[in-house]
Amino acid sequence: MLDGASASLDRFLAPAAIAIIGASPDITKIRGRLLHLLRENGYTGHLYPVNPNYQEIDGLTCFPSVGAIGAPVDLALVAIPAESVLPALEECAAAGVGHAVVISSGFAEQGSEEARLQEEIAALARRTGLRVSGPNAEGFHNDVAHVAATFSPAVEVKPGEEPLRATERRVGIVAQSGGMGFALYNRGRAQGLTFSYVVSTGNESDLTASDFFAYMAQDPATSVILLFLESVRDPASFLAAAAEAAERGKPVVAVKIGRSAAGERAARSHTASMAGWNVAYDAVFAAHGIIRADDPDEAVAIAAAFATAPLAQGPRVAVVTASGGAGAWAADMLAGAGLSLPELSPALQQAIGAFIPAYGSARNPVDITAQAVLTGGLLRATELLCGSAEVDAVLAVVSLASEKRMAIDTAALKAIVARQAKPVLFYSYTLPSSLARKALAAAGLTIHTDLGALAAALGALVRRGAYAPPRAAALPRSAAPIRAALERSRGGLSEYDAKELLARAGIAVSPHRLVTDPAELDAAAATLGFPLALKIQSPDIPHKTEVGGVRLGINDAPSLRRSYDAMLAELGRRRPDARLQGVLLQPMARPGVEVILGTIRDRGFGPLVMIGAGGVMTELFKDVAYRLAPVDADGARRMLGELRIARLLDGFRGAPAADVDALAALVAQLSGFAAAHRELVQEVELNPVIVHRAGEGCTIVDALLTAAPAEPSGP
Repeated sequence: MLDGASASLDRFLAPAAIAIIGASPDITKIRGRLLHLLRENGYTGHLYPVNPNYQEIDGLTCFPSVGAIGAPVDLALVAIPAESVLPALEECAAAGVGHAVVISSGFAEQGSEEARLQEEIAALARRTGLRVSGPNAEGFHNDVAHVAATFSPAVEVKPGEEPLRATERRVGIVAQSGGMGFALYNRGRAQGLTFSYVVSTGNESDLTASDFFAYMAQDPATSVILLFLESVRDPASFLAAAAEAAERGKPVVAVKIGRSAAGERAARSHTASMAGWNVAYDAVFAAHGIIRADDPDEAVAIAAAFATAPLAQGPRVAVVTASGGAGAWAADMLAGAGLSLPELSPALQQAIGAFIPAYGSARNPVDITAQAVLTGGLLRATELLCGSAEVDAVLAVVSLASEKRMAIDTAALKAIVARQAKPVLFYSYTLPSSLARKALAAAGLTIHTDLGALAAALGALVRRGAYAPPRAAALPRSAAPIRAALERSRGGLSEYDAKELLARAGIAVSPHRLVTDPAELDAAAATLGFPLALKIQSPDIPHKTEVGGVRLGINDAPSLRRSYDAMLAELGRRRPDARLQGVLLQPMARPGVEVILGTIRDRGFGPLVMIGAGGVMTELFKDVAYRLAPVDADGARRMLGELRIARLLDGFRGAPAADVDALAALVAQLSGFAAAHRELVQEVELNPVIVHRAGEGCTIVDALLTAAPAEPSGP
């Protein structure tokens, strides 16, 4: 049952009466297509054209205004010049219309003057309770209730068309680009997918993508959700919707654009939205099991896999093929996507070998040969593999080009699909015929034709099958002295101050001493012991090596004094304006694996925690994983498992295993610190952290902490 907030969209998506404001008899214009497509798609509710220039349109009475209708209206479609939109919406609110879709463009996507007009629409929605989608929206299509409230050609009904229907599980689309939302719908229908809704949210003056995401997360008619995002304007609502979908076991696929500078500019000009910082989206997606897609074919392929197959319980895939070359190519693509193709056991190979020619292969890929396909070998092998504990998914690689005959018994295939406990996917290395698409759709399958997209789809089934919702991590108490220190700083802290602050928060930092006078050097060295590292300390110099502010491997007192004098002289030449706090002495760290730990506050989603390859590898390999903070130690271990350096931590080429338990605990501590002080901590970077052998802990070599700037007062 839908909650109150989501249920309020029932009358939006399934209205009993629709007014088309600006309706026209000319179906070559957007204003004319709205009415035409509603009727063409079989809308059964009341339709009220509104345009003072006509008395009737297409046999329907045309009203001069919404107020003149004199009957309840659930939804108004507004397609009139931008300057007339606000008065029309005021009239809708006065007439008791519950919802409106503003198709009209010419608002925030054009500039500041037009943006003010959009803000007035938002204010009207807040003041009157009229829920508004858009402006600059392409409308929506409710495929279940036959409400085509859009001008998109993707919903045109083609004479004599018999749509493919491969599954009863429906896909819902929420798109911040109307064109791309309906493009995904168009591509999916061609593959045999069925849909619940396609919603274009436009500039989101009122209703947002998160509102429709939340609706579909609870909607019983929607089994899979596909998102096309430019930016999320209401992060808290988005996170709640994502958590709801995850709790209900409802797969979510997301396309997030704006990763490149050019893509960010395009997103900004297209719908007047600032493309969000993508690392934050990756962290949100990982936390809630949302699968990211990189192109339209991949997005549709992943949605098709979720709609037609159960989740995979592991990464082991068996390939059954009629062509050795096609099977080997598929195997290469699957392996490149991180999946495995284990060699089958002798017993299973013997069972398969009994019904394939001697020149075939039962190892994996299983090459049954084209001859065995004709005698039913493809389905027999698929059925054996489906019942085997040796693999987690089955991929059939065949040619489905014939328009005259099907070499596969579709009734038998349908029985296999109906009882599948593991994914069974089909890839055609030739372009599939219409006959083949219909036959496999009748069996409950789509036909994949892109190996890269297919590999991504199988990988998505594996990742979603392994997904475990993060456990709530306990937040440490926000100690008053820490808060006071952060509030005083409001900017970058020196390494010494950062370490002192982290130590107050219970995070173990390496022994160190701040020296403010050269006379203190010998005593500090005696306390810490050689060999030592010497580092300049200034809140104005976050990257000390850039000004010659680091000396390593100092082994005796004379060397320490020479290094001190040389460092201060170098600083005087390079940064005479820098505020000097002193120099920091600390013992040289024992060897181990270098990692980087950090947190950063995203403006929308809050603090994120990061871990990756440290030291010089940080910039070189960019081997990092992000999550929303806080995470617990188990969540930190899952992050570590995503890194390429995970093998180094486990012990590579005979090296001792690193203290992963201590590292995971440190990640959890740091994430808790950032979450507890989310309004005050902008960024923390510990780089490098040296992870010693198992049982010997970690050493935080360097620390950078930036306090968040004070929020401006007033409106």
